[in-house]
Amino acid sequence: MIQFWSAQPPGVGAPPDPRDLARRAVAIMNLRAIRVGMVPEPMPGRIGVVGMPTWMWAEQPDALTWGPVTRTAGSGGFTVTATAHVAKVVWSMGDGETVVCRSAGTPYRDKFGKKSSPDCGHTYGKEGMYRVRATSHWTVDWTGMGQSGAIPLTFSETAVVTIGEAQVLTQ
Repeated sequence: MIQFWSAQPPGVGAPPDPRDLARRAVAIMNLRAIRVGMVPEPMPGRIGVVGMPTWMWAEQPDALTWGPVTRTAGSGGFTVTATAHVAKVVWSMGDGETVVCRSAGTPYRDKFGKKSSPDCGHTYGKEGMYRVRATSHWTVDWTGMGQSGAIPLTFSETAVVTIGEAQVLTQ
């Protein structure tokens, strides 16, 4: 009788598809859309003004809403490692305009006054209530078993912002 050691147990079939392992790694990441940060605030009683800058940002970004996050999945001694990060956020402003932001944005502070956002902003041209949709575009790069690839994902969050018109009366 001849005995030998093998890294694979006897009777093991073909190796797993690395793309399937990458998808398993993505499934355990629990990725999600950004939490919308905006000024004017998207809450009852808060009203922005036509012609004034609107600021948008990812509120308190973390690994699950902005990345990077890395996970590994394996099967039968084979592993694939995947790393995810947000490549951009596409803001559909509700007025037909779209804003693409490639950073998490800058949270507004009162000291900024009437300045426009340095990296993620918009200006509404007329009054109304606007449903804003922030779509996080994730890129998941994976590698393993001598292969690599990328998986695109999107997640969206919405908010409603009210824009009013300031009028000056003189006598």
